[in-house]
Amino acid sequence: MKRSVIPASEGRAHRVPKGARLRITTPKGAQAADFFAYNAETVSEWLSPMHTWVLNRSVKPREGQFLISRFRRPMLTFTEDGAGGVHDMMLAACDQFRYEQYGHKGHHPSCAENLQISMRREGYEIDVVPQPINFFTNTFIDADSALISPPNPVAPGAYVELEALMNLGPVAACASRIGLRPLRSRAGRRSRCRTDGVGSRWTPVRAGKHGA
Repeated sequence: MKRSVIPASEGRAHRVPKGARLRITTPKGAQAADFFAYNAETVSEWLSPMHTWVLNRSVKPREGQFLISRFRRPMLTFTEDGAGGVHDMMLAACDQFRYEQYGHKGHHPSCAENLQISMRREGYEIDVVPQPINFFTNTFIDADSALISPPNPVAPGAYVELEALMNLGPVAACASRIGLRPLRSRAGRRSRCRTDGVGSRWTPVRAGKHGA
């Protein structure tokens, strides 16, 4: 069982074998977790929210659904939603240019940079920052087609649990947004990744009835 804490404004990557589970938890609530996943055999195949929402006819990930790659192959199953469905697949990962557009001067930590750093630690160099699934992120599209992002209502202890349908290496989560707290996560034969608003940690879970 492997567990790690993801501090605020940082990211972490972990390899997850087929059949394992990953849990992401927000211990303090009001936190967002930008989530990325790659095929262990090639980083050219990554988790794609856009292909996923076409498959499921939903712009939000829902319990029981497949999460698929840009090649339309199932990568994960969303096995358990302990966050009341408050998730997003519309918002791009934050990056340096976004913060400069907000008027920030100088360097600012971002999910794009955190992903690249986390991947390098695992021996991968990536040229593209994919669209993440933003767990615990509150968005909706109104009647005028405007994308609305109200305050995050997710309570402390909320979580999601995913099961890997192929060998994933690595899976990355990022806790980099203004005002965020740490996250927690764990990964193993049945893994969990947790996220709290000021940092994070990853922890594996033993396979239960949904295991491989």
